[in-house]
Amino acid sequence: QVHLVESGGGSVQAGGSLRLSCAASGRTFSSYAMGWFRQAPGKEREFVAVISRNAVSTRYADSVKGRFTISRDTAENTVHLQMNSLKPEDTAVYYCAGGLNFGTIVAGRDIDYWGQGTQVTVSS
Repeated sequence: QVHLVESGGGSVQAGGSLRLSCAASGRTFSSYAMGWFRQAPGKEREFVAVISRNAVSTRYADSVKGRFTISRDTAENTVHLQMNSLKPEDTAVYYCAGGLNFGTIVAGRDIDYWGQGTQVTVSS
């Protein structure tokens, strides 16, 4: 069992930065690929980024590529999402997710664990 808790959300002006963190409890954290998703008001939840179990592989949505960076600290059981050059369209609730299959996380499938979400608001 893995329990995920996000933090680091908040309000920022366009062009600013935020760093989201996802703290995972449970001894099997290192067994899971970890991802970030987001859901804006009135829209479906969408993939943002994913990192493999050994942190060797990452993948990003085209909309955030070059601006966001996902990383993980296995010793601290945490996953981070560094978000730079934020835009108003990045406004959403951001969710941390864990799954065994790196490839299917991108499609939002085979997600075993979800966090409760953290709000990110970017003003113009």
